[in-house]
Amino acid sequence: MSLPKVSVIGAGQVGAMVAEHIAIKELADVYLFDVVDGVAKGKSLDIMEGMPHWKSDSFLEGFTVGQNGENYENLKGSEIVVMTAGLARKPGMSRDDLLYKNVDIIKSAAENIKKYSPESTVIVVTNPMDIMTYAAYRVLNPKRNKIMGMGGTLDSGRFRTFIAKELRVSVEDVTAFVVGGHGDDMVPFVRYCSVGGIPLTELMSKEKIDQIVTRTRGGGGEIVSYLKTGSAYYAPGISVTVMVESILKDKKRVITAPALLDGELGQYYGATGLFVGVPIKIGGNGVEEIYKMNFDEEERRLWNTSVSHVHESVQKVNTYLRW
Repeated sequence: MSLPKVSVIGAGQVGAMVAEHIAIKELADVYLFDVVDGVAKGKSLDIMEGMPHWKSDSFLEGFTVGQNGENYENLKGSEIVVMTAGLARKPGMSRDDLLYKNVDIIKSAAENIKKYSPESTVIVVTNPMDIMTYAAYRVLNPKRNKIMGMGGTLDSGRFRTFIAKELRVSVEDVTAFVVGGHGDDMVPFVRYCSVGGIPLTELMSKEKIDQIVTRTRGGGGEIVSYLKTGSAYYAPGISVTVMVESILKDKKRVITAPALLDGELGQYYGATGLFVGVPIKIGGNGVEEIYKMNFDEEERRLWNTSVSHVHESVQKVNTYLRW
């Protein structure tokens, strides 16, 4: 059975979860890469040994990569490369605290993707996600449709979960999404939220909606506070898999995720040259369309605040890497 090839750089909790879900759904063969000796090989073998129970013929293999790029040649032929490598958040650590620590990791990984699999579609998961996606883009210099971040997909899932839980309805009937940077100033777009077609504002008080918005913004930090020594990985792994599936099956899902805003779109969003979460169509060609949203005054204010923080961090990366 011939399946597409998906490579996952970083075999930690998120990377392994991505590999497992892709394999369970039999979407692709998965190649895992990690700097820690034996981790990628052990986890890939462990996952693959469970596939007979799922009746999945997905093949998995793991590789230890060295400081000089050893074993990255196994990226060749990847249709998609998922970048999860990096340090996880710890209690008290903001996403920006990770900036300089993870940008070096992303830069190295991107250089090897460019060398061995330059035509692949790249999905960046490493935090701070919008900035790491920008850093990978600068190294890869791909077509704008071939790279995206994951953030909004996860944030929107959290928003939908909290709404469904509060109203005691199926998540299937909740339409909701989050835009802006993948951080504490993300913008849950309440005006566009509905349940079974009914506007959320007709089903829930403003006070309760505000509480859910606050919880959504702090969703990642809430998980970190419980885990103590790590960050979320179940929901992020599932969120990446949704994006991978939409690309491989050309499903053309409309999902909120960080995409490159340039030209007319960059001017419209006030975010030229940045990766910020917006509604996008994801299909066989990657980012196939970026949609415009009509902001009211308050939404535009919140959006501008989120974008300004992404821009500030991008400027730090530019200075750090002398771009």
